[in-house]
Amino acid sequence: MERKTYHHGDLKTALVEAGIDILEAEGLKGLSLRSLAARVGVSHTAPKNHFGAMRGLLTALAAEGFRRHAAHMQAGLPPDASDAEKLQAAMHGYVAFVEAHPHLYGLMFSPDLVDQDSPDLIEAGHASYLILEDLARHLDWSRKDEPEAQVRGEIMLWSLVHGYATLRQSGKLPLSPRTGAVLGIAEIAPRFGRRTGD
Repeated sequence: MERKTYHHGDLKTALVEAGIDILEAEGLKGLSLRSLAARVGVSHTAPKNHFGAMRGLLTALAAEGFRRHAAHMQAGLPPDASDAEKLQAAMHGYVAFVEAHPHLYGLMFSPDLVDQDSPDLIEAGHASYLILEDLARHLDWSRKDEPEAQVRGEIMLWSLVHGYATLRQSGKLPLSPRTGAVLGIAEIAPRFGRRTGD
């Protein structure tokens, strides 16, 4: 069985995929190097050879999570998408990712379970953040002319969508008195413009 798994050419990717499947189905309590090996059909030493220990596996899963997170924020965008379309896609994609992958999302932002110095994790996290960074560039909002307007915009956008997604996931958001449902991110986010001539 192990030879069959190696035959497809990328055991590490298969282990990461299976690890995310287990994590999302059973949470951290169901994930171990041994359960991962059994899921993929390889010897119990194979995951250890790739990840070293459980922390290495969790770091690899978190890095893949950030890559999928970035893909969610850009899903369905045409090549000539406007800034408004990019912003809408990023916010909707961010929230959709959290709803679809709650355990993976929790792992990605865990300060203790993953190796924060991992180059792969840093690169994947940065690629995800770059989407919000780009959206904040030349953002037309009330603090656009203050010092460090760019970083202020990045933090504001990230705080808005991350906070909304986290509160929605926890079930703590109030319901709309009109509809009896939770308001969507597009219904609460400000309508931003874009600066021109910079």
